[in-house]
This record gives sequence, structure tokens and C-alpha cells, in this order.
Amino acid sequence: MQRRTVISLGTGLCVGMALGGARASQELGLQAFTENLPPLNYAEGGEAKGFSTELLQMMGQQAGIPITIEVLPWVRAMQQVQDRPGTLLFSLTRTPERETQFKWVGPISSRRIVLFKLAARKDLGTPHLQRLAGAKIGVVRESATARQMQADGLSPGQELDLALDDTNNLRKLLAGRMEYMAMLDWAAAWQLQQVGLPYSTLQPVLDYDVDRSYWFGLNPRADESLVRRLQAALDSLRRDGRYERLRQRYFR
Repeated sequence: MQRRTVISLGTGLCVGMALGGARASQELGLQAFTENLPPLNYAEGGEAKGFSTELLQMMGQQAGIPITIEVLPWVRAMQQVQDRPGTLLFSLTRTPERETQFKWVGPISSRRIVLFKLAARKDLGTPHLQRLAGAKIGVVRESATARQMQADGLSPGQELDLALDDTNNLRKLLAGRMEYMAMLDWAAAWQLQQVGLPYSTLQPVLDYDVDRSYWFGLNPRADESLVRRLQAALDSLRRDGRYERLRQRYFR
């Protein structure tokens, strides 16, 4: 059974007079959806945790906006935000394809996707993208990486082995069910730590996508005043050092 993890933030006090749209959005709040993508966002002990989760909580408190956070599989999380106003999705890669599908607040952090193999697989060399045809590559279903790999000519069911999350992809790689795995570099280190394995278990063989960032994405019908308030809250956290102190707890 899929665990549904929900946490709520109390309503903060607004400073100054709020406009009608902003007041309505504050009263209703936001329902945020995310996935298990540690250490950015994940469920642990019945709570949503991670860098992006804590950052969003701080933004909500700063802006006086109550926010509820629910952890779901990525496909379901994305569907919830696409279908419902008053919702937010994170951590979301900002791509040209998605640009008009959301209203954006961010960035949250940089994003470095790497192709890994098991270090023990001496039979696998250092691949070029053009040489991956026929290889089995683990990637999260409906992720930006999966979409980009398909645009690069790799096909689900052939080269691409689509999984619900990084944990499943690592298990398959360790079991020898695939040759490569596409994952955030620090997420790979976190996943290995959870199963008691050193980072040297994996060998990075290809920097696949290192030029994008993670963002918060709101439903496209979100009130512009709400978007502005969240962005202003994030900007304030960066200016006064709270963002950097939080980052150092997760990205040492």
C-alpha cells in the first residue's frame, strides 16, 4: 500500500494590507505535492522531510501562507497539480516543455544528472550517448531525465527501464538487471548510504544533464500575487543567510 505522508504548517501573520486575491490564497493556503527524491524531498517516519521540504516550510512561514505537503509517487503528484488549482509541485526541473504548464518559484538548487554503472562491472566501458542503444538504463518514470533520454532516441521497454523512484533503480542495478542508472550525484550517495554501501560501489561514466535547476511549480491558474509572495519569501531567505545555513545541513 502506498504511504501518503501529510504535514501542515500553521498560518503566519501577514504584514500590511493584503489584496483580495492574496487574502483568498492565504485563507485557502496551498497543497504541495512531492515525491521520494532524497535528500531534496522524501517521507520518513510519517513526515515529509528534506532540503526542499524545509525550504518550502520556511517560505510559507515567511509569506504567511499555510501549506500542506503530501508525498506521492511522482506521476500521481504531477497529475494532482496539473488538475487542481491551489496546488504546488516540487522539486521540479524547469524545462522548455514544462514552461507554460506551471507558474515558477525558485530556483531551489542546482541539478546534476549522472549516468552510473557498478564499479565492479569491468566489462562496461565509458559510454557515449550514441553508444547506449541496446543497453538497459534505469530512470524514474515521467521524470525530466526520462523525457530527455527519449528525445535523445532511447526508448522505454528497450534501453529505458522505467521505475517509480531512485530506490527501485538502485536495487535493480545492484541485482544486475541493468547496465546503467541515471541519477542525481548526491542522491546516488544518499541511496547507497541507506543500504550500507560506500559511494565507490558506483562509478560515474557520463555527465548526462548538468545545466538545469530544480524549482517549485504552481498550477498555471495560481494567482500571480501568490507566486510573487512565495518568490519574495525565497529571495528574503537567500539574502539573510537562512537558505545557505539550510543548504549546508544537506549538501556538505
